Amino acid sequence: MFEYIIQVIVFQLGFLLLYELLLKKETFFTINRLYLLVTPLVSLLLPVLKFESLATLVPAESIAGLQVLLPEVYIGGQPEASQVLPAVKLAVQQGLQINWWLVTYVAGAVLSLMLLIKKYRDLNHLFRFRRISEDKELRIIEVPNSKIACTFYKTVFLGDKLSEAEKQQILSHELVHVKQRHSLDLIFFEALKIIFWFNPLVYIYQSRIAVLHEFIADANVVKTTTKRSYYEQLLNTAFNTQNISFINQFFNHSLIKKRISMLQKSRSKTIAKYKYLFVLPLLFMMLTYVSCSENREIDEKEEPIYQQLTEIKLAVQEGKELSLEEKEELFEIMKVVMETERPPMPPSPPPFEKSSTDNSNSVPFGVIEDVPVFQGCKDLSSNEERKKCTSNKISQFVNKNFDTSIAEKSGLTGVNRIIVQFRIDETGNIADVKARAARPELQEEAIRVISELPKMQPGKQKGENISVMYSLPIVFQVGGGE
Repeated sequence: MFEYIIQVIVFQLGFLLLYELLLKKETFFTINRLYLLVTPLVSLLLPVLKFESLATLVPAESIAGLQVLLPEVYIGGQPEASQVLPAVKLAVQQGLQINWWLVTYVAGAVLSLMLLIKKYRDLNHLFRFRRISEDKELRIIEVPNSKIACTFYKTVFLGDKLSEAEKQQILSHELVHVKQRHSLDLIFFEALKIIFWFNPLVYIYQSRIAVLHEFIADANVVKTTTKRSYYEQLLNTAFNTQNISFINQFFNHSLIKKRISMLQKSRSKTIAKYKYLFVLPLLFMMLTYVSCSENREIDEKEEPIYQQLTEIKLAVQEGKELSLEEKEELFEIMKVVMETERPPMPPSPPPFEKSSTDNSNSVPFGVIEDVPVFQGCKDLSSNEERKKCTSNKISQFVNKNFDTSIAEKSGLTGVNRIIVQFRIDETGNIADVKARAARPELQEEAIRVISELPKMQPGKQKGENISVMYSLPIVFQVGGGE
């Protein structure tokens, strides 16, 4: 979620910079209005759009940083290849966990909502005054003892201290806001400000579109009146405004200079519309970044391919011959690797100390004819089914027997990772159990649980019982996430 929010903010910043540098000074007000309304929504969608075709255009090194993987250096002999089982996930809940990030977000959203309600109450107060006229398309309300001039949706508020000439000119301006539903644009950004109250760019977006509304209304008014008289009206009328961000105000002191400057500006030439084409390469870069950053890690299903290749290589180096079926399987693996063009997995964590046990009768897992089998999995027909069943049974056993109360005793929090290595020997017993973890108590508990695994049917190669080494990752989550 954090990465998504960062991407949204960066994309909105990109769109705003393009607007500020190239589009803001153009007189294509309607197109600019559409741009300011659409690009915040596009920024929300872009992080979830993934295009594989774009991911292939940019090498992974240019996104993740150039990385050269050197081969492992083994000290004291090459370690034995082991079968990596799927990670066992353990979870234990600790009392009441307060997510302070969530609390902060909700507090900010509630505060933003309260500010919006306060603004609405201030606006609602204006609706109590006398209505000069009202029909389906327009309602005019006169505010006593005031020179106010503003619009909300289909309602125009005019102060009773304005002269008739001023009222007519102001009304023609405010009618543009009414007809083009400018208030809906501002309400849209008010909603975004509640959801994304922490994003300063939403406030900038609302400010830019409020200015644009005034440019649109001014451009329409000067079609029916002289610019000189309109300038005088803007400069000479006393300023009297309400601090409500979702209404369109005629007398906004900070906007007067900008409005007059834009009125004096010549209409943009048609060729200037080509500036909007710069949106396309910007979108392309954003989509490419999102697509390339989606899966920089190899899928879990692909990991065994490289593991099997390593194990087969070790088997060949040890002088073992591959059967015709194993050779065909090797060619299939190589074909998949060449098609996906994936780099090999980074080296695994440093190996465990080499066991003093005689492992001369062990065989790499990738070339075993009959894998070791957990009780209850013997009747399955294929090696693959027996592998999956054994893996599931071991996972269930660890989940059932692991003492999760160790978390409270040792003061553990967050995610704790343990890697266990063990052997199923020629008799089917569990041997050479070792564990690595940040805390010794976790190592001891993991060794205890794995040592209690029931006797299994040993693996077989060419009719002889063999020993097989396994690695089992355990993820112990205490309370919240990482």
